[in-house]
Amino acid sequence: MRGPGEPYLRTGQVAERAGVNVQTLRYYERRGLIAEPARSPGGHRSYPPETVALLTVIKAAQRLGFTLEEVAELLDTGRRGHPTPDLRAHAEAKILEVDAKIADLTTIRHALAQVVSAGCDSLTHCTCPDCPLPARCPSPTWPRAALPRRADL
Repeated sequence: MRGPGEPYLRTGQVAERAGVNVQTLRYYERRGLIAEPARSPGGHRSYPPETVALLTVIKAAQRLGFTLEEVAELLDTGRRGHPTPDLRAHAEAKILEVDAKIADLTTIRHALAQVVSAGCDSLTHCTCPDCPLPARCPSPTWPRAALPRRADL
């Protein structure tokens, strides 16, 4: 509990100071990322000032690419009160994940550049002579014939 004179913050104040919207704040509460706040005698949520710092940490972790589930795990580890290598291990795993995404995006970018360079004008009926797309359409009805019927789904 806070002592008298130590201010609690209302929902809008916390959201504004942390740079999030009120819906995000409440969502994080439901997910257990931040503690459910006390209520004022009038029923308003009353957050301790530390909530702003915690929200700032959560948003920083998200900018590093951590999912909310991963953030929750890291916060839970930190709440146990003893140092662990969890952040470092998670960060190393995240680097590998980011490197894989960069490789995938590089491949996609290269393929798109080939499509642009070749002058492709249609995904299914391309008329450029050096089309890099994997296959040309075998017939004018190909898109319809190749797609599954609704009954097959």
